[in-house]
Amino acid sequence: MGWSAADIPDQRGRLALVTGANSGLGLETSRALLAHGATVLMACRNRERGETARRSLSDQSDANEGCIELLDLDLADLESVDHCAQTVHQRFGRLDLLINNAGVMAPPRQCSRQGHELQFATNHLGHMALTRALLPLMEEQPDARVVTVTSGAQYFGRIAWEDPNGEQRYDRWQAYGQSKLANVMFALELDRQLRDRGSSIRSLAAHPGLARTNLQPASVSANGSRLEALAYRLMDPLFQSAAMGALPQLHAATAASAQSGEHYGPNRLGGLRGYPKRQRVAPAAEDPQQRERLWDLSLKLIETGPALR
Repeated sequence: MGWSAADIPDQRGRLALVTGANSGLGLETSRALLAHGATVLMACRNRERGETARRSLSDQSDANEGCIELLDLDLADLESVDHCAQTVHQRFGRLDLLINNAGVMAPPRQCSRQGHELQFATNHLGHMALTRALLPLMEEQPDARVVTVTSGAQYFGRIAWEDPNGEQRYDRWQAYGQSKLANVMFALELDRQLRDRGSSIRSLAAHPGLARTNLQPASVSANGSRLEALAYRLMDPLFQSAAMGALPQLHAATAASAQSGEHYGPNRLGGLRGYPKRQRVAPAAEDPQQRERLWDLSLKLIETGPALR
């Protein structure tokens, strides 16, 4: 048996923000951190669903566990990102752990409030803006970490440098792969920049393998694809629980052995399922020039909104 949630060290006194915390990987991550004493800031787009999740976790916790706060956060709206970051600054004044977990997968083409393609905006740009806004709160914290959640789609992802918003040509799965490649490229470039300036903050990446979450049914529902629904039914035996899928990001977030710049995923079936293990990133993410180019492109896109000017 490999590393599990039982191996998470004591998190009492630590403040963790988890995006997309009301379901799937985010909910299981919040549950595990709470069970080990952390104060968890559940950042959710839908307040009603977030409140339901918060009550569920509160009902399951005991007096010796941590506490939960609910934050409003729509990563597809940079004004919402800015407001969420300001709330954390004003109410808490510090942050130990940021888990960039939320995401959308393969919807028909839609745009964020600032006009960016929805998957690139939600999965990558929103998280980048949020991270940069919260980093000052992490600088003085011992063992502060940023964990950015990617997926196996990074391995087929390509950055459409001349058309990142899919205005000229849109394929929903290519756009998803682009956003997931961007996640890991961002995590590694952030690691480089933090090390270059002598910061002790760690930046890591993780992917869940094949985990049962609401992403799969949401994608099928949004697209009405019978073929996609059939594919998921045939692949169902390969899927692991959301709790197992959350282990790589929990390992990156809490394990003493997890080092900045590392990337974790499941250890079996080519990274599809199993316990956390260090995994190689997509080849494009290993290229420092491409990572820097993506960083610069992303900043230009983010600066069209209110956050982090």
